Amino acid sequence: MVTTRGLTLALDGMGGDNGPETVIGGAEVALVRHPDIRFVIYGDEAKMRPLLDKHPRVAAASEIVHTEVSIAMDDKPSQALRRGRKTSSMWLAIDAVKTGRAQAAVSAGNTGALMAMSKVILKTMPNVERPALAALWPTARGESVVLDLGATIGPDAWQLVQFAVMGEAFARVIFGLERPSVGLLNIGEEEVKGTEQVKDAAKMLRDAKLPMNFHGFVEGDDISKGTVDVVVTDGYTGNIALKTAEGTVRLIVEFLRSAMRSSILSKIGYVFAQSAFRALATKLDPRTSNGAVFLGLNGIVVKSHGDTDAMGYAYAIDVAVDVAAADLLNKIVSDLAGLDGLSGHEGRAQKPANEESEAALS
Repeated sequence: MVTTRGLTLALDGMGGDNGPETVIGGAEVALVRHPDIRFVIYGDEAKMRPLLDKHPRVAAASEIVHTEVSIAMDDKPSQALRRGRKTSSMWLAIDAVKTGRAQAAVSAGNTGALMAMSKVILKTMPNVERPALAALWPTARGESVVLDLGATIGPDAWQLVQFAVMGEAFARVIFGLERPSVGLLNIGEEEVKGTEQVKDAAKMLRDAKLPMNFHGFVEGDDISKGTVDVVVTDGYTGNIALKTAEGTVRLIVEFLRSAMRSSILSKIGYVFAQSAFRALATKLDPRTSNGAVFLGLNGIVVKSHGDTDAMGYAYAIDVAVDVAAADLLNKIVSDLAGLDGLSGHEGRAQKPANEESEAALS
């Protein structure tokens, strides 16, 4: 069992729709589950101090670093980089990971800004050209890892292979699997279907000697079935799939509520089936799957939903604790080394994403 003793997390205290209220409330919930962890919280101390007075457990386990600069949820990444470089709560939280002050950073802030700042500060790992956003997805079998969920649009075949390697390393850490099953999301299972990038990536994964069981292609309904442990796709498709699934869950919940209120008999039936409905509500609660990890960076950054509450933010902290305590980064680096010599690797530029992010600052 991994230990959390001595583990410090950097929290962007101003990120998200409700900022400090959600962050400090979430830290309170997380400390019940992980009493040994500590926090460095970056943000406006005048706004955070009254909340800390109400949460003495968090205050005792935290160091507050004051900054008045925060990144708005609608800021463009380039604007956020220019305005918030070295002074914003988001930048300082990520920089704490780079300097070793914290082992992971958690933010509910602007996703594009968080991704841009993370690439500039932490840089990408060797053999990683583009980072990927990975999260746990509830399935009929339990959970699967799905990536990319929006960090990289239009990856080529080689970058999809990198995503697959990072995803299987993540699955090994989170699920304790020796050889996770990996599938490429496609419009069909047949080898002739799909874009050239997806078909080429499948060929490379079949030829590679990696610590995974490559399943081949999977379709959209395979995600919820849990057909594979890791589903790999591009950020455009992955983000649409995620938002569609979240919207469908909300629709189902609303349908159930309406049905339970539709008649006297349905209300009576609900009384007798309350335990079953509570169990269903828990499974459908999006907060329990909150917390996506930017994979491929030289540091751990976890993205929480911006509109979540304290309970949801605590789950994002749980993810940060799990991956930091399990030494995820070294496992990814080790698995990526297995790509050396694989056909398609030769002559590739190692870190164009870093140069791209730095250029955004000029």
